[in-house]
Amino acid sequence: MKARNLALAIGGGLGAAVAVKMLTRAKTVDWDRVAALVPHSDNSHFVNVDGIRIHFQEFGDPSKPSLILIHGYTASLYVWHKVAPMLADKGFHVIALDLVGFGYTSKPRWFEYTIGAQARIVSRFMQRLGIGRATVVGSSYGGAVAMTLALDYSASVEKLVLIDAVCNDEVLQHPILRMVSVPGVGEALAPFLVDSRLMLRKRMRSTLARANHDLITDDRIANVLRPLTAADAHHSLLATSRNWRACRLEQDAHLVEQSTLIIWGEDDKVVGIHNGFSLHDKILHSRFVVLRNCGHIPAEEKSDVVTELVSEFCHSKKAE
Repeated sequence: MKARNLALAIGGGLGAAVAVKMLTRAKTVDWDRVAALVPHSDNSHFVNVDGIRIHFQEFGDPSKPSLILIHGYTASLYVWHKVAPMLADKGFHVIALDLVGFGYTSKPRWFEYTIGAQARIVSRFMQRLGIGRATVVGSSYGGAVAMTLALDYSASVEKLVLIDAVCNDEVLQHPILRMVSVPGVGEALAPFLVDSRLMLRKRMRSTLARANHDLITDDRIANVLRPLTAADAHHSLLATSRNWRACRLEQDAHLVEQSTLIIWGEDDKVVGIHNGFSLHDKILHSRFVVLRNCGHIPAEEKSDVVTELVSEFCHSKKAE
């Protein structure tokens, strides 16, 4: 009887905690309140695409060749905060955007949150900005979006850069993603898992190579966490994981016609390096570069090297 009462008390306490958390969280992050804290916010702009307010940052001379930078899952354009200005200094017009549901872009509940839908919005975003053709650079989940652009909107993709790119559903086997995929369970857990600095710090320790753990600073944690704390962000994270369906990319990689640079961290524990070898084997005009002492986020872990590799690749006239 005592055990039953204890279980009821614990269950009631957890239920109350969930209710309080869900009722007290903000509906969305107010850009005007946080803009001063966002790196390179002077370069930030917003544009409406299909009724969605897209946040992006722009660097360099618009007359130069354009690069479109696409971030990964749970991330934002912050992942490019080192690389974007450095690429601009190399003679490129650089645009990093927040995908729908991430960063400071709108997070509408009606959006599909599929890879294909994200690619469609990026294509229309490029049209809205008057960019007919660009080199598209995608990191992790953003790599899946970039590859979909190359496959489905090939006329708009000059060259393709895939950085530790998602190309199948392997990551969905992660215990946390499997757990939050359960309706109701995910909604209850997401506010606690996403908002936890302790959990984020732990995740960073497995995302970054051990040699780069010095990057796990309070500043980095704050910048990653800031756009994830509101209710609309929690919904978009769940909706994205539940509508992943990336296996098409592994199957259709051989159809990519663009010259492609594939960059991978040798110590990537999120999207294993075997995926990089597979993509290189299937994409005819591709070059594969493996970075030592690097995990899942080369744009931050090896920003100088990534900048040089992308710059050299884009300036080269030689087909891979």
